[in-house]
Amino acid sequence: MKLCITGGGTGGHLMIANSLVEAAISAGHEVIFIGSTSGQDKKYFEHNSPFSSVYFLETTGVVNQKGFGKFKALFKVFKALLASRKILKKHKIEAVYSVGGFSAAPASFASLSSFTPLFIHEQNAVEGKLNSLLKPFAKRFISAYDKNSPIQGYPVNESFYKSARVREKLQTIIFLGGSQGAKAINDLALNVACGLQTRGIKIIHQAGENDYERVKKEYENLGVEVELYGFTKELPALIPHADLAVSRSGASTLWELCANGVPSFFIPFPHAAGDHQFHNAKFIVDNNLGWCERESEDLKEKLLFILDEKLEEKSKKLLEYAKKDVAQKMIQDVEENI
Repeated sequence: MKLCITGGGTGGHLMIANSLVEAAISAGHEVIFIGSTSGQDKKYFEHNSPFSSVYFLETTGVVNQKGFGKFKALFKVFKALLASRKILKKHKIEAVYSVGGFSAAPASFASLSSFTPLFIHEQNAVEGKLNSLLKPFAKRFISAYDKNSPIQGYPVNESFYKSARVREKLQTIIFLGGSQGAKAINDLALNVACGLQTRGIKIIHQAGENDYERVKKEYENLGVEVELYGFTKELPALIPHADLAVSRSGASTLWELCANGVPSFFIPFPHAAGDHQFHNAKFIVDNNLGWCERESEDLKEKLLFILDEKLEEKSKKLLEYAKKDVAQKMIQDVEENI
């Protein structure tokens, strides 16, 4: 089978793309990628890519544009759509899998206009506008939050399952603010750092590149030892060391923590489209798998409360809830439906 994976913009979408291409290649399929020159697509797949071919077309988000800017964005999508049609034809693509994000628009519409089966994965609890628009025309629509989804679960890198374990005692805490970092989470970590060190709890902290120097200096002033990063791609190696996570609730990180059995305190990014990070975290809380609090609340008081909670019960539930081989099942589903 010759498959095209499209989408991106943010790391969450691209992590799904990476899981799918690994599953497809292991099943003996040829896979190409169509993304955007904007966002993080090139950062992930321009060099040392697992895809047989990669294409980055000039597009930007449409929803966040105003006035003439929206027209310009739509025109870029149209031009990229025409380019995508040629790419699909050149590689004799038999199916297109969209992982969402503005990067997915050209190839998704090219898929429909060329009568190539379109498959969609929705990463968030709140459907993206593009996915909602394309959903009625897709061959399959997969969502970890939808009980009616034909495939349950979220495609996560296999390493998170291999290193999964039950957390019985809080020895290490990890703070994750997403690829850009999060000042609210950074400030919370600094506020509780001395108390954590007094308890003998080790700190791992991804502060984001923009806030790294400030956070580093504050830790030095406090005299607190910390394993500190600006941005790192080594989370699959770092997360297994943690017994508790304080994190944004972007879908990929949320499900990676779930797959690894890490009980987590989620602090959603308040400006996420459709407030989707809050709804992602609410799904976890509603299933009694973790904790969530808005940035405006007393985060320190909530975290101090969680530090005294028993982690083992939630960790076991997370491991029971996490479903393995989701990416493989998604690829098998494509095979069966084309």
